Amino acid sequence: MTEVKNGDTVRIHYTGTLADGSVFDSSEGRDPLEFTVGSGQVIAGMDAGLPGMRVGDKKRLEIPADEAYGPLNPEARQAIPREGIPDDIPLELGTQLQMQSPEGHVLPVTVVEVTEATVTLDANHPLAGKDLTFDIELVSIG
Repeated sequence: MTEVKNGDTVRIHYTGTLADGSVFDSSEGRDPLEFTVGSGQVIAGMDAGLPGMRVGDKKRLEIPADEAYGPLNPEARQAIPREGIPDDIPLELGTQLQMQSPEGHVLPVTVVEVTEATVTLDANHPLAGKDLTFDIELVSIG
């Protein structure tokens, strides 16, 4: 039987959970996730955990934050003056917004604090700083 190696295109079903057991993502009810192993299309810990698997194999990958979305970067949080935000923009905690970087890149941010004077936005990935667990099943290699 063929085993996964770097450069193979694979399809997997997965369920991703946090340390407290809560599910943050799953392919349940959807098509399997397809990507090329070792290409950087998925987090490093996922790429590293697939070589050697065969179609039908199931595996649990426990991926530390530094092999997932990295540590929380305190510099990715920024307080901006509230008057600089248009009135029609919702400012509830947890609201996902998009900003544009000086280079023109779209940057997703989350509202994490609101005071009368400022709104603090966080550009860290929502899973940054978190260890992740993935239960995966290899559906196909090809």
